[in-house]
Amino acid sequence: MSSPLSSPQSPSPSASGSGALLEVDDLRVEFRRRGLDPFVAVDGVSFAVAPGQTVGLVGESGCGKSVTSLAIMRLLAGRSTRISGRVGFEGTDLLTLSAGQMRDRRGRDLAMIFQDPMSSLNPVVPIGIQVTEVLERHRGMKRSVAMREAKDLLDQVGIPDPTRRLKEYPHQLSGGMRQRALIAMALACRPRLLIADEPTTALDVTIQAQILALLKSLVVEHGTALIMITHDLGVVAGLCDEVNVLYAGRVVERAERHDLFAAPQHPYTHGLLASIPRLDDTSGDRLVPIHGSVSDNIPWSGGCAFAPRCFREIDTCRQVRPELVPAPVDPGGHLLRCHHPVPVGEPGALLTKGPAR
Repeated sequence: MSSPLSSPQSPSPSASGSGALLEVDDLRVEFRRRGLDPFVAVDGVSFAVAPGQTVGLVGESGCGKSVTSLAIMRLLAGRSTRISGRVGFEGTDLLTLSAGQMRDRRGRDLAMIFQDPMSSLNPVVPIGIQVTEVLERHRGMKRSVAMREAKDLLDQVGIPDPTRRLKEYPHQLSGGMRQRALIAMALACRPRLLIADEPTTALDVTIQAQILALLKSLVVEHGTALIMITHDLGVVAGLCDEVNVLYAGRVVERAERHDLFAAPQHPYTHGLLASIPRLDDTSGDRLVPIHGSVSDNIPWSGGCAFAPRCFREIDTCRQVRPELVPAPVDPGGHLLRCHHPVPVGEPGALLTKGPAR
């Protein structure tokens, strides 16, 4: 029997010249609240992912990363949520599909690894049943055949003694094994698009490295398109090809990974980089956090949402809405939404506006 993770190898996007597998165009998500104005969680987000490419969505908690992924997967409550824009998957707008048509796509063509494995897995159903449900539903396997396939899947993702683990419940597995079980479920039908929402949250660094290596091999060897949602820029540096930095529901900077780390130009991106420790930094300087919190913003319609926290704020920032345009420095594919970008090479020590709260 072939390996459960095996599939015809897809050439890289650059080599094949093929177009994007997923195209998100002007995606907007509003949550309706009784007696209050709608809350806009995602405000005009656009990006694309090609086969064999990893695209990162980066930002603090509350910037719209997870809501974007749930909107793509059509997993947001219908009555209280309004979704507009276009989510094109192989030329089909997923937002126009019926609930039944979308259920046929989820798990088979596109899959998602959720952030918290303990709450994502059913606590009263053995792991084996949860994995085989996907195989029976989308690949038409009988239970006995699906169990053999599930065993191979658990083995592929590095779960020891998979035969025994199939009979165990989620609480009997460690956090790392639960996350691996979720990955096995997501990979069961060999989806062409995989969304990973903080797949290494709350895991120790050794398990994190193993899971990231597994995802990287999936993309490189099998041509899977991967959307990596994270606030960990270390994950981005080691895995993503293109990075989208989100703030208040909008993309504020987009660049190829190396360009972003070498020459970040949005003050928010600079703040994220200045807030993490570096192994090569021997100066002994304190880390510089971003002033304020995500809730300290202004509506995009009235200016730049990041202005209240920005150390480079000018009058224009609160008067004119910035658009996502080519960056003044290194404009080749580097996009920026900022009136007063950071000059390339400016040290992170200048990233301060006032005492952090």
